[in-house]
Amino acid sequence: MAAVGGVVSALHRYPVKSMLGEDVVQLEVDAHGAVGDRALALIDTATGKVATAKQPRWWRSLLRCSAVCADGGVRVRLPDGQWRSADEVDDVLSALLGRTVAMADHRPAGAAVERPDPERVLSEGLDADIDPAVLEIAQGAPGGRFVDHSSLHLITTATLDEIGVEAMRYRPNIVIATPAGCPAFVENGWIGRRLRIGSVHLEATLPTPRCSVPTLEHGDSGREPCALRIPADRNRVEVAGFGVLPCAGFYANIVQPGVLHTGDDVEFLDR
Repeated sequence: MAAVGGVVSALHRYPVKSMLGEDVVQLEVDAHGAVGDRALALIDTATGKVATAKQPRWWRSLLRCSAVCADGGVRVRLPDGQWRSADEVDDVLSALLGRTVAMADHRPAGAAVERPDPERVLSEGLDADIDPAVLEIAQGAPGGRFVDHSSLHLITTATLDEIGVEAMRYRPNIVIATPAGCPAFVENGWIGRRLRIGSVHLEATLPTPRCSVPTLEHGDSGREPCALRIPADRNRVEVAGFGVLPCAGFYANIVQPGVLHTGDDVEFLDR
């Protein structure tokens, strides 16, 4: 018998990187991750880097926008409430962000983002001129999607309850409702294990390092500094290849594609 680690309580998809996404009750997963997730991203035409609110000085206003998968492609909701096709927003988003951007539908080789130290951002301010690290994205994922590292991102309710923030701030694909009494940051012990959720088989790859994004305004929701401070205080762990970092949640890659549903059991395929 497989050991049950919880139940899927929510599924999320984010069609455009660093915009708000959509809640779904069913999520198709292929060999590269959730279909439609991080399928698009804005490219800063001056630098060639991917626009992400990890660099809040330039890109935090992306979190005032949202995106959904619709018939005919991705649609973007702008801060004024207007909806437009994702292939028609370059000019309006360039004006919103104050930098010229272009929507891309495939990750170029070596695609990178700027990531200033998030704890310095908290202490020095969102507009502080902090020399950022430049990180290649999707190092653990095949295909052309604009994921941060691996194909899927998951987090447990035990961890969310400990921190006291909404799941949307961490931008997971899968929220796992854990049993009563489950400790916060239980995900740390799942790295390297294989899981089955619905018909999908996953391998947990890394704890998820937390950046500035969870602390920022999300749509009409205000800032939440505790979304970084609590992991920084209570869950600094080794992330292979990146060092010891504040973490919450975990990344996973696809072993067997399939379909996820809310209510699916989360089972461990190893002991």
